[in-house]
Amino acid sequence: MTVASEAARLPHRGVLEIGGADARSFLQGLVTNDLGRLAPDRALWAALLTPQGRCFAEFALVEQDGRILLEAERAGLEALARRLATYRLRAAVTIEDRSAAWSVLALPEPEAAARFALPTERGACRRLADALVFVDPRLEALGVRALVPTERVEAFLHAHGLKSVDAGAWERRRLRLGVPEGSLDLPPEKALAVESGFLELDIVSLGKGCFVGQELTARMAHRGLAKRRLLPVRVEGPLPPPGTIVRSDGREVGEVRSGRDGRALALLRLDALDGAPLEADGARLVPERPDWLDLGSKPLT
Repeated sequence: MTVASEAARLPHRGVLEIGGADARSFLQGLVTNDLGRLAPDRALWAALLTPQGRCFAEFALVEQDGRILLEAERAGLEALARRLATYRLRAAVTIEDRSAAWSVLALPEPEAAARFALPTERGACRRLADALVFVDPRLEALGVRALVPTERVEAFLHAHGLKSVDAGAWERRRLRLGVPEGSLDLPPEKALAVESGFLELDIVSLGKGCFVGQELTARMAHRGLAKRRLLPVRVEGPLPPPGTIVRSDGREVGEVRSGRDGRALALLRLDALDGAPLEADGARLVPERPDWLDLGSKPLT
């Protein structure tokens, strides 16, 4: 059975439902992407930043029957709901944790789009009975995500000829492609949008108008101020745990983030990429440049 016929369950992801007459305008003034682009046939990926421009949380946004489903890391969902509520004021908005009602699946191959008659373009979305399927809005190569009513997951898998697997296949592909997701890659109130690839991954819209943390994000983008970038790395040796310091010739040049099976993401100083070998807790790290990432003239493979 090919990978395209496997659906990885992502139990570490949850769902907030944002409803009410002001739901769209409420989110438009807060999150990094343009809610004007969100439609029944178009999903988005966005983030909520701190006023200092650091990532508080990142998430998929999908429209469903006039409400907006926000799919995010489950462990941080309560904190995200509380943070959103602080901005609500008198807006006609409801925020409800619907994680028990929805299950999140990923088909980690771009060919998966054809299985659901989706265009192979990021964010392409459609409703299938009571499920929502969409090409990953960050990168087509990440494949398809699905939000499926929890009581209907087995029926959904059977109807589409899918085999249920754990999150390993999805995580391996995500790490190879260098796409960050969740608090290990994007430590809350620490990670910067530009350093984390949010511009290239269509998570930030600089032309949409104001959003929380816009000033620093726009300044870094327009002035080229990012001195570090989050990159995929091959790990030669024992996989260092998240937070391990990366060194080059004894100098601290970065930090390891999430990893699995000889692959990881690491936040690295750009001036260390063409210097001495990179080491973290006894392992050698070999940085790679994914096709989607703009690093200028840095000589990476």
